[in-house]
Amino acid sequence: MFKRRALAVLLLMGLAVGATGCGQSAEQNSQENTNAETPGQAALEGAVIVDGSGTVYPLMAHIAEEYMVNEQEGVSVQVGRAGSSAGFKKFIPGETDFSDASRKIKDSEIEQLEAQGKKMGENVMEIKLAYDGLTMVINKENTWAAEMTAEEIMNMYVSGTYKGDDKVLWSDIRPEWPAEEIMFYGPNENHGTYEFFYEVILDEKPMVSTVNLQQEYSTLVDLVSKDKNAIAFFGFGYYVSNQDKLTAVKVDFGNGPVEPKLETIGEELDYAGFTRLVYTYLNLDHAKENPQVLDFAKYVVSGEGAARLAGENGFAPLPEAVYNEYAQQLEAVK
Repeated sequence: MFKRRALAVLLLMGLAVGATGCGQSAEQNSQENTNAETPGQAALEGAVIVDGSGTVYPLMAHIAEEYMVNEQEGVSVQVGRAGSSAGFKKFIPGETDFSDASRKIKDSEIEQLEAQGKKMGENVMEIKLAYDGLTMVINKENTWAAEMTAEEIMNMYVSGTYKGDDKVLWSDIRPEWPAEEIMFYGPNENHGTYEFFYEVILDEKPMVSTVNLQQEYSTLVDLVSKDKNAIAFFGFGYYVSNQDKLTAVKVDFGNGPVEPKLETIGEELDYAGFTRLVYTYLNLDHAKENPQVLDFAKYVVSGEGAARLAGENGFAPLPEAVYNEYAQQLEAVK
């Protein structure tokens, strides 16, 4: 969708420029070309390939769109959303320039990079993009579970906590809640969101066997919006863009229920218990060989990139100093 919108804008810009150019002298056109190619602003061409996290996708797609429309018309930034783990499987052998991830790269993945002679920091750069708040969502008709404790959420998703067959009822969580079976949903193992939930929230305890895991977040939204007994987890951004269809559960981490929102999501804020960093990983070898890859990386960490667009896509931006440090590192890439 973002590509079609960007290309439409570029087409309109091209038509406007063409119409204007018909009435200009060669001298005027020559002067404009000179101005357009001043040092540091030279027109670039080529492709930038990004894949990985579905959670990060809306943010990176928005950054890419802004970059193509406002910065480099000749560069095509292609953004995929295969999932964090699936993205690394493409990134490690060098099939992509960037790998978005909603969790930190694993030691096993670093070992795979090293097996190919690539080292973190030398051949691969880790870039923290923003903060995301893992969000539990329920159906709009569910009025009883709008507030839950972090412990209740964890226990209900852990296999065997309430029932041997994992057919858990809402009344198993709290006796006053309906005696109706809970329909558990979440993203599948390709996604860093699944790994964060399983490894951090559930502390690697087995998930209920009745959970329905999906590849597409849009499918999760649809399933929960149509079933009053459904509950699912995914990134805050997907809730924000679907809050007309879903309710976000307020989570009590010990000091009262906390609503996930930009003002509460952060490592030192009230929603810290379900807060995580999201990343993109840059192939530095590609950045050195392809000017458009390096230029896009600089845009991502600039004031026009993640810092400005994070909030518009359901992420809390990082401190300005973090982005500035990345910008300095990228300026030193030769």
